[in-house]
Formats: sequence, C-alpha cells, structure tokens
Amino acid sequence: MYADGKISLVGPTAVTLIISIVKMEVAEFRKRGKEMVDYIADYLENIEKRNVYPDVEPGYLRALIPEVAPDEPETYEDVVKDIERVIMPGVTHWHSPYFYAYFPSANSFPALLADMLSGGIGCVGFSWAASPACTELETVVLDWLGKMLKLPEEFIAGTEGEGGGVIQGTASEATLVALLAARSRMVKRVQADHPELTEVHIMSKLVAYASNQAHSSVERAGLIGGVRMKKLPTDSKFAVRGEYLRKVIEEDKAAGLIPFFFCATLGTTPSCAFDRITELGPICNAEGIWMHIDAAYAGSSFICPEFRPLLDGVEFADSFNFNAHKWLLVNFDCSAMWVKKRADIIGAFKMDPLYLKHDHQESGLVTDYRHWQIPLGRRFRSLKLWFVLRMYGCQGLQQHIRKQVTLAKEFESLLLGDERFEICAEVVLGLVCFRLKGSNDLNEVLLKRINSSRRIHLVPCQLAGQFVLRLAVCARTTESRHIREAWTHITKLASELLRENQH
Repeated sequence: MYADGKISLVGPTAVTLIISIVKMEVAEFRKRGKEMVDYIADYLENIEKRNVYPDVEPGYLRALIPEVAPDEPETYEDVVKDIERVIMPGVTHWHSPYFYAYFPSANSFPALLADMLSGGIGCVGFSWAASPACTELETVVLDWLGKMLKLPEEFIAGTEGEGGGVIQGTASEATLVALLAARSRMVKRVQADHPELTEVHIMSKLVAYASNQAHSSVERAGLIGGVRMKKLPTDSKFAVRGEYLRKVIEEDKAAGLIPFFFCATLGTTPSCAFDRITELGPICNAEGIWMHIDAAYAGSSFICPEFRPLLDGVEFADSFNFNAHKWLLVNFDCSAMWVKKRADIIGAFKMDPLYLKHDHQESGLVTDYRHWQIPLGRRFRSLKLWFVLRMYGCQGLQQHIRKQVTLAKEFESLLLGDERFEICAEVVLGLVCFRLKGSNDLNEVLLKRINSSRRIHLVPCQLAGQFVLRLAVCARTTESRHIREAWTHITKLASELLRENQH
C-alpha cells in the first residue's frame, strides 16, 4: 500500500485481493440466484392473481426511473425492489391462464433451468470449433424431434444425410432463410442455362407466393429478399388449393416471370387453417419451385398420431418449420427448421473469413450453423430443447397438447350452447374463432370491453370480411375452470352490450 492509502496493483497482494473479490462475487451470485429462482417460482405460481393485461399508458416507464444511468453502483436489493414498481405494472402476463391472445408462448421449468445454464456457459456457437457441444447437440435433438414428427428421412441429418435441422430464432427467420436460399438456387439455375443474364435481371423476374391468410412475416420476407410476393386466394376453409396455385403460375410464366418460392401455411394465424399441401406440393416439385411449410403454431401437434395427417404432403417440401417455443414447452426462442438439402442453404449464405476457419471444417463431419442463418452468432438453444424432450418425453408432450385441444373444444361447446354467438372457423387444435351475431362494430366494442376489464386477454382477426374474436388456449397451467370463467366473463359483457343496444 502506498503512503496515500492507495493499493498497489502489482505483486502477490494484488493477486490475493482479486481472488477474494471473485470469491465474494460468486458467493453473492449463489445467494441472489437462489432468491431469483424463488421470485420466478412465486411469480408463476401466483400469476393468475395478477391482471393479465397491464393498466398503463404509453411512456409510463420513463417517469418511474431517472433520465440517466447511475454513476455509482446501486445495491441488488434496490434493483429487485424496482421489478414490482417499474416492470410488473407494464407486463402482459403471457403465461397467465387468463391469457388467450395470439398463440401460446411456451414455458416450463426444465426449459427455464436450461436457459440459465445456457447463459452461464455463454458460448457463441457460430461454428463447430466455437463450442462443439453447442453444434452437435443441436444436430442430434433436431433429429430426435424430426423423428417424433415422422418427417421424411431426407430431413434427418444422421451421420450421412444431405438434409438436417437447425434452430432459428423465429418462424419469421426460417421463412426468410428459406426464401433467400430458394432465390439463390433459382438464380444459379437460370444462369446455368442463360449465362448472359445478370443476377439483377433474373431477380427482377422472380415471383413468390403465399396464402392471403399467411403470417405478415411471409410478405416481409419478400420485401427483405427484394422479390415480388403474390397472395393467393383461399377456399371456404381459408386454405390455398392446388388449382389456385397452378392458375397463377401459368399466368406469371406467360408474362415472363419466374416462379421460385411458395410458402404453405399449416395452422394460419387468423383461424388455424391448413393449406392443401398434398395438392400444392406436386405442383411445386414439377415447376422447380421451392416449397417451404410454415407450421409455426400447429407443428407441435404433429407429434400426436391423431394430428399427424395434417402434415401429409411434407414429403414434397424443401423446408419445414415450426416454433417449439409456441406449444412444445420450450421457452422462447426456439424455432425448429429442417431442410432436405443443406447445400441449398449453405450455398446462399456461406462466407469463410480466415478468423472463422478451423481445422475440422473440411472433414465433412461437422456443421457450421453460421451458414444456415441470418446472424453470425447463436446461443446454446438446444440445451432447453434437450432438457424438455428428456424430462417430459414424447408422451408427456402429447398429453399437454391433447389437454389444450380438449379445453378449446370445451369452449367451442359453450359457444354452441348460446345462440347469440357463432363459430367462424373449424376448431381443429387449440384456437376458437367466434363472434356475436351482428355487426362488426358490435364485436369491436365487445372486444374492447373484454380487454379493458383486464380479466382475460383476446385479440381479433378478420375472416371473410367479418371482425372475429380469437380465443387461443395458451398457458401451460390453463384448466377447465379458467375456460369457464372466461366464458362467464365474455357472456356477462355480451349481455350488457346487447341490452344497451336494445334501448
């Protein structure tokens, strides 16, 4: 120590000091980590006591915290106190059994624990060498999951397969990756026959297709990919049929365009409709069009034998994707994607600067997932899928899905017993689309009152020009009593609204 009281940063004393600080930090982490697990467990155990939808106005949070970050360290206790004061008032509680909006966002304790481990390991798995376990576990568990879905053998990596699976962040990313791979493949095909054509010229002729019920991210993929995207009409069940696709392909080819990509949807966001891929797939194959299947929500259900026929026709697809983080009890983000020929994706994205090269990349035995995705870096996401698949098993996951489908059917039966309501789409899985018989304005007011009460949370959709309410069974902890409470609440507000309209 110097005379002025400052500590020297050299010598054995400094080493001892640094070690003691590290020990202090680890001890504190052990204590606080256990406290946080307790907080999360209490939060989830008591979540239904909270209003599912927050009662705040835009900009609420800025008034609750300082305008600048603190100069001096604050205590952990002070930070934790502000969770309830600052954060929780503005949280929509997606895992509340009274949350029926959008689609499920999966949650389970095994996945939470695996996410903690992933954060602790903290690797960035852009290549096999960056962390071999991160890559190899992903390849294996995607094979596990593909076999649970009974995907065609071409999608399974194994040790010698040409295809395989990858975890993307979202289905939106998977669609974009598939579209860009399809674009690259078609440009190369056209240039092989017409080497005089530039990539820019070919790109200007490309055209992609999707259902008019497809998720907005499909159209967004076309915008990002710089290609025109056409929306196809649907039948009375909101599904794209083969005849619709064949007609538009013929028209576009006659106009000098080059059809190259079709995104089929299994389980659309508005109504959980299913495009007829057994009709669409052969057309795509005959025309050399990449068929990508987006089954973001519905895909989890295909592990159940009774729902697997909804995936019939996947053998015609070039790529297939669903969100394990929606319905398979794996926390966000974990979007499973499979391709028949990995070379198509790698050919679109491969970049190999010297600092990313490693000794084993030319061996043919390893996968570098940076070539399969938009970002370079990636987290150890396969850990949570591995934990969930092992701790629930296929049977446990099937039981979870069947329970939620049963709850949706229960809500459907309650609707059928009240002649004031109508069901607007076939109830196949865990989504029920319904409305009060009457005007769109009437149903908009009903939804506004439902959400303003903050007892349950719903979102709408539009089907055949009608304003429709959607009830999706979302939370892992939803039970029959929650469905009946939701129904009681909805009918109470509907009765009040109808009485007002009579006067």
